[in-house]
Amino acid sequence: MINAPQSGPLASLFALRGICRTYGEGDTAVRALIDVDLDIYAGELIVLLGPSGSGKSTLLNILGALDRPTAGTLAFRGVPLTGVSDHALTQFRRQHVGFIFQFYNLMPILTAAQNVELPLLLTRLSPKQRRENVATALKIVGLEDRAKHRPRELSGGQQQRVAIARAIVSDPKLLLADEPT
Repeated sequence: MINAPQSGPLASLFALRGICRTYGEGDTAVRALIDVDLDIYAGELIVLLGPSGSGKSTLLNILGALDRPTAGTLAFRGVPLTGVSDHALTQFRRQHVGFIFQFYNLMPILTAAQNVELPLLLTRLSPKQRRENVATALKIVGLEDRAKHRPRELSGGQQQRVAIARAIVSDPKLLLADEPT
């Protein structure tokens, strides 16, 4: 499990050193990230800007442990994330990361509340605690009155807010937003 205490008041939440990500091989290889060094501290807001295809989503996927770097090291609170098992990365995501995906990724057959509850189903929270967390997250994004609506019954902006509620419902240490607006 990846849950080490932070050491010192200015220790970084994330430390990336020499991160590279290459897709494919040989002449068709695409180098999406080349030697990225980055420190992210608790409470920071970081914005990645660049043209389409510049590696922004790739970097977010590596930070969120959805993808692995080809080279370099990534550490969370001083604990390496590179070289750990898929299970450990799943645990890390579950405990520490909230995602707002570019295309929302809402489940069409579920209500707004059920979509928000999805990340909580993998926790030890009781059904009552899950319902309370979902209600709070929907209230934060101003959708408490749309909890029983399915995505097709919501406007694009409302769907986006459901995705935001889903990302914050577990109070993650890291919130990753890939073109959320």
